[in-house]
Amino acid sequence: MTTTTGPGPHRAAGSTDSGAVQSDRNPAQTPGGFVATRPVRAEPPSGGRESTGPAGTAGSTVTSKPRPVLVTALFAGLVIAVVVISLTSVALGQYGIGFGEAASSVLHKLSGPLRLGHPIHDQFAEATLWKVRMPRVVMSLMVGAALACAGALMQGVFGNPLADPGIIGVSSGAALGAAIVIMEGITFLGEFTVPAAAFVAGLAATLLVYFLSRAGGRTEVVTLVLTGIAVNAVSGAGLAFCTYFSSQTAMDQIVFWQLGSLNGSRWTFVQTVAPFLVVGGVGALVLARKLDLLALGDRAARHVGVNVERLRLISIVLVAVMVAAAVSFSGIIGFVGLVVPHLIRMITGPGHRVLVPASVLGGAVLLASADLAARTAVGYADLPIGMLTALVGGPFFFWMLRRTRARAGGWG
Repeated sequence: MTTTTGPGPHRAAGSTDSGAVQSDRNPAQTPGGFVATRPVRAEPPSGGRESTGPAGTAGSTVTSKPRPVLVTALFAGLVIAVVVISLTSVALGQYGIGFGEAASSVLHKLSGPLRLGHPIHDQFAEATLWKVRMPRVVMSLMVGAALACAGALMQGVFGNPLADPGIIGVSSGAALGAAIVIMEGITFLGEFTVPAAAFVAGLAATLLVYFLSRAGGRTEVVTLVLTGIAVNAVSGAGLAFCTYFSSQTAMDQIVFWQLGSLNGSRWTFVQTVAPFLVVGGVGALVLARKLDLLALGDRAARHVGVNVERLRLISIVLVAVMVAAAVSFSGIIGFVGLVVPHLIRMITGPGHRVLVPASVLGGAVLLASADLAARTAVGYADLPIGMLTALVGGPFFFWMLRRTRARAGGWG
């Protein structure tokens, strides 16, 4: 497929505003700035490499498929990284546990009747590993996987690698729900009160964004973004109100919750979050092929049988469920859903059948690494994990902006 890009808005090559495919009979420039030099066929990206289109969006034209060896090596590397960072996390801490002892204890627990490995002889170390550190490590893997998976879905739905799950209001809504409960001192669900309030409020904010942006039976991407910005602003104002009128103790809790932390994670929290993340992850894999077709544009996707509106709604609901469940126990953790899918896409291309599972593993590795750094970077201190992800994600986001602008030839 040979195309010449112009300064116009980014589109999938081979598609016009009417969804038709141009041929060499009429090599005139399309409204998107493309010139068709020979017959082209609209094909969904199935793990293909991303083209060097002007905007570098998630819906970029597919020029080739990634080599199977590259994909296999990527997944093998990510799986190994998950295992290594998990064992390292449970071994390191204020109470030192040897890497070999931690690995042997984990192998003994997971091998079941095979009885491989052995428990740690120090009972206090064994209890620390399984009751304190392992729940936190598992939670970090789950939250990172959920945020990265949600980011891949959002970037596919919006057709833009700069899209983030927070753009639909789920994170700010969850923060507002948690702040209200903390300010009022509500504890009717015990330790699950704040997470439950955050989860419900996050879902409510997302549904509000969707229905407010819906017009004529459809939702446009631009309207979704602008509505999300408005809802985020209102939620931020409500959050500031709660913080200002709270007691000093409640204020400290609200601020710490916003910074994000996995401290205090327990197996009951893991068991509560896991079903939502499994449903969201499986749903994302099911939608992968349709998201590839959506990369051709709304009209072209409709022409090949995709119900774009239903696809967009289901994707947004899955994102809301995963992110709300994750942040309800971890607080606000930014940039994971932005950074990981973009990095994976640079390696494998925009095909979601590879992008989604690879993002799940990549997000797990990133957040588990950040949590390890949060626990061990400063002695006898537990840094907010959201602060570390923002410290890395902020400069990365700036680099993405400059890279996208350079490829587009400027946005002026």
